[in-house]
Amino acid sequence: MKITTKGRYALRLMIDLAMDDTGQYITIKSIAERQNVSGKYLEQIISVLSRSGLVKSIRGSQGGYKLAKQPCEYTVGMILRTIEGSLAPVSCMDDNPNECPRSERCATLELWNQLDNAIKNVIDNTTLQDLAERQRLLDSKFTEE
Repeated sequence: MKITTKGRYALRLMIDLAMDDTGQYITIKSIAERQNVSGKYLEQIISVLSRSGLVKSIRGSQGGYKLAKQPCEYTVGMILRTIEGSLAPVSCMDDNPNECPRSERCATLELWNQLDNAIKNVIDNTTLQDLAERQRLLDSKFTEE
């Protein structure tokens, strides 16, 4: 499993929205400038996040985007799965129950299960609020220097 640029930028975008969670709508242009990412690329990402209900949008001169929920209500897994789809380490882990004809005799299946569970444990127990707080600490550390 490899998280794509879209997945990484989606997290950065959502962290940005969480850190500026004033209730106001934020433009893609301002997020793109802060994150040093193409606005066009972020528009593609935010449209997926908006369609899935993770962010709210409003059009027009006062338009932009904001979180649909509180930052503590989002997990990293929720955001990444929205953008990336399955995060299973191997495709046979996508089926529940596992439909691989070799599953009962597969020496690596337990390894894939352990890896899948470890990934889920991290991404499903880390919230957007956790990441926003971590970002604030890092930002304050670099502004002090």
